[in-house]
Amino acid sequence: MGDQKESLRKITTTLALKNEEIQNFICCLKQSLQNLEANSNRVQEDLEAEFSSLYSVLDEIKEGMVTRIKQERASRTYELQNQLSACAKALEGSEELLELANQTLCSSETDGFNQAAKDIKDSVTMAPAFRLSLKAKASDNMSHLMVDFTQEREMLQAIKFLPVPATPEIQVEDCQVCDNTVTVVWSLPEPDSKIDHYVLEHRRTNHEGPPRAREEYPWMVVEGIRETEHTLTGLRFDTRFMTFRVKACNKAVAGEFSEPVTLETHAFVFKLDAGSAHQNLRVEDLSVEWDSSGGKVQEIRKDKNRTNSPMHSPARSAMMSPKRAPSARVGRDRFTAESYTVLGDTMIDSGQQYWEVKFDKESKAFAAGVALRTLGRFDQLGKSSASWCLHLNNWLQQSFTAKHNNKARTLDCPIPDRIGVYCNYEEGILSFYNGKTKQLIHTFRTKFPQPVIPAFMVWNGSFSVLTGLQVPSVVQCGQRRSSATSSSNASLT
Repeated sequence: MGDQKESLRKITTTLALKNEEIQNFICCLKQSLQNLEANSNRVQEDLEAEFSSLYSVLDEIKEGMVTRIKQERASRTYELQNQLSACAKALEGSEELLELANQTLCSSETDGFNQAAKDIKDSVTMAPAFRLSLKAKASDNMSHLMVDFTQEREMLQAIKFLPVPATPEIQVEDCQVCDNTVTVVWSLPEPDSKIDHYVLEHRRTNHEGPPRAREEYPWMVVEGIRETEHTLTGLRFDTRFMTFRVKACNKAVAGEFSEPVTLETHAFVFKLDAGSAHQNLRVEDLSVEWDSSGGKVQEIRKDKNRTNSPMHSPARSAMMSPKRAPSARVGRDRFTAESYTVLGDTMIDSGQQYWEVKFDKESKAFAAGVALRTLGRFDQLGKSSASWCLHLNNWLQQSFTAKHNNKARTLDCPIPDRIGVYCNYEEGILSFYNGKTKQLIHTFRTKFPQPVIPAFMVWNGSFSVLTGLQVPSVVQCGQRRSSATSSSNASLT
């Protein structure tokens, strides 16, 4: 009976997951139908706008050419009409002289004939008709303003929809995720010289499969990429995965997005547990500031997937298990007395984790490291067997030491502005680095008897924590080189 129930429970779970996938797919199809309608209307409007623009250009060209014909006709008409008027006037004068000459020749009077003939001869010599050019000043030929649109007509007839760029394909095997950077590599099915640029979109997600209809995080866009790869730097990995897609664009149109690819972005993410903080510490998200007034009620920020105590672990988060370990620290059991301490809310019980902390070097005292969940509320970091830390003291005399179990080793190195903390739980290694140069400061080698928690202390100062960081490559390389030998810093275990 029990086996049958378990089998039925598995089948039911599988069916429920399948139903969820179908529901997501239905949402995607409905969204695609809406997008299809909107995109069709958009391209039709764009087409009409382009043709309207083309009509406007043709009308403008036509208007200019018609104006040119009218101007040419008016200019030539003016020249020909002036020439016609001059010729008519000259002809009228010539006819009058001709009539006068004929009358003189027909006259029988001899007196004054010689003088009249001389006057007529002089008038004929000076007549405008003899000074006229009998060649038209303007041609009636307008063939130079004729047009032939054969070539343009062929070009217009060749108008068609632009070829859409092919859909790229992301080469998962060539993509890289390290040092909080992601390099995405893609290719086209065949070379396309008309590609102008690519558009890459990415977004954070906690789901490994294809994008869902309703994702918690929006797409982030990177435009103007000229190569077939792109590297995103300075990322903070506060989700389990990142999804990527890319499309190619020519001068006028963009192609379809590639199939989304999801890459794992494992990093150590935690928050500060305000419920554990000493009453003189004011906790704001990942920042802590000493508050001399103390005793104020601090708001304990709750996340829907977290509690006020360190019950998470990277191993459990990776499995997305709903089970949580019972809390060893209750709300009233916050640090007190001179233990100005605050813990992280996520325990480390496996793997390699890394985080960094920026602190005010003028603080009277500051410490960063890890602690067991059983660290007492009066315990100061490094002064019991339940904690390991680097400790900065500016009270009376400055010192920078590595502390564990009330033993201290003075560190002969400059005090950095930022400390990187590396924890390898299985190997029992806790190393501290200069956060900027990644130079090793100190290493504890031990065997952790139970899960540990990021732990911090500050007195008359402040600090802020940087989480969502991967183990830097230089740190991993340094750890591998020293794994076969015992570090000179590996005392105080």
